[in-house]
Amino acid sequence: MPAAGRAAFTGIYDRVMALTMREGVWRPALTHAVLESLKDGGVIVDLGCGTGTQSLALVRERPDLQIIGIDGDPDAIAIAARKPGAEMLDLRLGDARAVELPDGSVDRMLLVLVLHHLSGEGKRTVLSEAKRCLRADGQLHIVDWGSPADPLSSAGFLALQLLDGSSGTQDHRTGRWHELLAAVGLGEVQIEQRVRTPFGWLEQLWVSGS
Repeated sequence: MPAAGRAAFTGIYDRVMALTMREGVWRPALTHAVLESLKDGGVIVDLGCGTGTQSLALVRERPDLQIIGIDGDPDAIAIAARKPGAEMLDLRLGDARAVELPDGSVDRMLLVLVLHHLSGEGKRTVLSEAKRCLRADGQLHIVDWGSPADPLSSAGFLALQLLDGSSGTQDHRTGRWHELLAAVGLGEVQIEQRVRTPFGWLEQLWVSGS
């Protein structure tokens, strides 16, 4: 899946994100939540890392960590590899549905704006892979779309659905995607914050690996 949902948009993805997604609000909060209480030398996997923005934010704060960025879009990985600091990352071309990592080898797993691109079965598969890779005390951190809470956010979310399609986003409109976390055996959902954007409400949440 291309970083912007369509391959033609990959080159402008970072600019669009900066202009529309209020990254200055939720990215620092996500970085703090992921790194909190993480031991030296820990392993973080940014699954669907796109152009590497979040992976780089993490490694700048904690260069002692092993941070693996995995994405299935070679163009996005190429953009990430050209960014300052990318030499401190382990960037890999790979499939989120079949992660090439051992069971129980990851301390923190991230899914940032990935799940809404996937069908219900696709979401279940990716979440199951995340659970498999996490240590027993690991955490999965997710940033993705929540249910619209008012007419304005509902209109913005409709625009998102026109862009990204309804097959993956409908579970987010209804909030049913939260149920999949429990269905694959992950822990209780902890919502850290909800951020209003032009496309609706963005949720930052985490769940334990067991």
